[in-house]
Amino acid sequence: MTYTIRIIGIDPGLRRTGWGIIEVTGNRLEFVASGTVESDNKCAFAVRLCQLYEGLSQVLQSYTPNEAAVEHTFVNKDATATLKLGQARSIALLAPAQAGLHVAEYAPNVIKKAVIGVGHGGKHQIHMMVKILMPLAICDTNDAADALAIAVCHAHSRQARKFLERTKPIFKCVKNKS
Repeated sequence: MTYTIRIIGIDPGLRRTGWGIIEVTGNRLEFVASGTVESDNKCAFAVRLCQLYEGLSQVLQSYTPNEAAVEHTFVNKDATATLKLGQARSIALLAPAQAGLHVAEYAPNVIKKAVIGVGHGGKHQIHMMVKILMPLAICDTNDAADALAIAVCHAHSRQARKFLERTKPIFKCVKNKS
């Protein structure tokens, strides 16, 4: 029995948070929608976080995904920027969790490996592979393409977990009769 699941991938960012929604039926990936939620950099930090939360909540309400996947924050040289990104990421985790979705998290190199086959690659490679995997995909920004890649990574991870669960060996304890 094959069923369809709708997954939202979220690429957190304070200026732009990318989102991408796919449907997975068996091994088939289908593009649903993608875009970015933007915050106004002229507003106070707390207001910007509210803008991201409200924008993501609206996307979740409009497209009703079944599961969510969010990219882990990477640490860079600027501690303040990393902290702000982490706070934006908390919004990316909070919005789907409050909508009742299971939220998975993936490191950037895991996402790249799932989509382009190697753990280190450029945004252009991700964008190109997303278009190969889903020719009808529309990615207006790199953030939206990254979000679709996150959703694809989650789809592949779900399938791998289900396969492992089906093939898990059953061990029985057998008494030695010696």
